[in-house]
Amino acid sequence: MLRKLKEALFGRQTQKPQSSSAAESQQSRYTIRDGRLTPTDQAFDAWTSRDLAKMRAALDKKTNLVDRHFLLMTLVDETYKRRKEDLEAKEFCAQVAEQHLEEFPDIKPALVKSLDGILPRVTTFQKYATLLTEEGEYKRAIEVCEIAISHDLNDGTKGGFEGRIAKIKKKAGDGNA
Repeated sequence: MLRKLKEALFGRQTQKPQSSSAAESQQSRYTIRDGRLTPTDQAFDAWTSRDLAKMRAALDKKTNLVDRHFLLMTLVDETYKRRKEDLEAKEFCAQVAEQHLEEFPDIKPALVKSLDGILPRVTTFQKYATLLTEEGEYKRAIEVCEIAISHDLNDGTKGGFEGRIAKIKKKAGDGNA
């Protein structure tokens, strides 16, 4: 019984020692989704790896909404880090951020349900607003902050998204952006 439980949680391990990548490919991995132990899929494996190539490859794969959220957010996080030295990363960051914003109304209820009623910080909104501000796209940056506010999101700062809007307007130089 204990062996079966360990296999369910950690995957079946082969008897002879293998290289870590070979052993990893033969193990089954599980996570909790909708209160059930569920085998992970390509999207889960991609976002938890933080590997850009794996995440790009998983973008068009069907998955549950929670893993879809984390895939999109992690892609934004990783490309955002590279935005200043890699134009392709910056453009891809903006593309995936727009996709995440578009899909978020469908994702939000599943995320809240999965996290027992708690809506976590969603870094896509703040990072995308910053990227847009850096590009001088103040109006869209403010819209992104307003979308975040409409979802009751918090960016982890004292002023929140409201304070971020004020800073964007000040940077735009007209107070109205």
